[in-house]
Amino acid sequence: MNLETLIPKITDMAIEYAPKVLMALLTLIIGFWIIGKIVKFLEKALNRSDMDVSLSKFLSSIASVLLKIMLLFSVASMFGIDTTSFVAIFGALMVGIGMALNGSIGHLASGIMLMIFKPFKVGDLVDIGGGHLGTVEAINAFNTTLATLDNKRIIVANSNVTGNTITNISGQGIVGVELTFGIGYNDNIDEARKVILEVGKNCPFILDDPAQGVVVAELGDSSVNLATRPFCKSEHYWDTLFYMQEHVKKEFDKANIGIPYPTMDINMVSSN
Repeated sequence: MNLETLIPKITDMAIEYAPKVLMALLTLIIGFWIIGKIVKFLEKALNRSDMDVSLSKFLSSIASVLLKIMLLFSVASMFGIDTTSFVAIFGALMVGIGMALNGSIGHLASGIMLMIFKPFKVGDLVDIGGGHLGTVEAINAFNTTLATLDNKRIIVANSNVTGNTITNISGQGIVGVELTFGIGYNDNIDEARKVILEVGKNCPFILDDPAQGVVVAELGDSSVNLATRPFCKSEHYWDTLFYMQEHVKKEFDKANIGIPYPTMDINMVSSN
């Protein structure tokens, strides 16, 4: 094929496809602009509905992807391409990816459940599975990040979060701090109760309502265990816990109330 015959064919193809290419480019530019406006409008609408920020962003991103896929199929059909085959290939591809990423999809599904049912939110102090205790830093698509008191970061896969017992310690706004103090059997229970209540009264974090109480929780092997549950705001949980433990010990010392430790009596019998 010589140049003289090739040039007319190239010219004919350019004349034939140039309008379609220009129309496709124009459709893409306008389409992406419209999709951007739709996604922003959707985000604002979801935010006005008091939906969780993480969930609203997730739904907006899903809507953006779906709209862009539809736009690309529309552009392909402008060139006379049979989009039915593309849909079939795309579906098969998604099935293959889904099988390869089975665990990841499970984490993603669990992340969606966390965003919909909201067992906790960012900032809550939670205990997941009885071993992962920390403040929620982020709820991501595939995992949840916790920050511990000693500045460690725990990353828990979302399927492990939903598959375990979730204890939301601070999600209710106020929280009771469980405390147990042991005293000796020779110590006065009423005096020890008075000391614990007085320390609670002086603690700047403990709320007046519900009122703090002190009860005998257990008659242990070597101590009488007094239990108390002062209430405080969620963000003051650790402050209250540490304050009570330190100051109750100091006041017990002043009142000569002992905190016993396990002891053992040994009776020696002479062989004579």
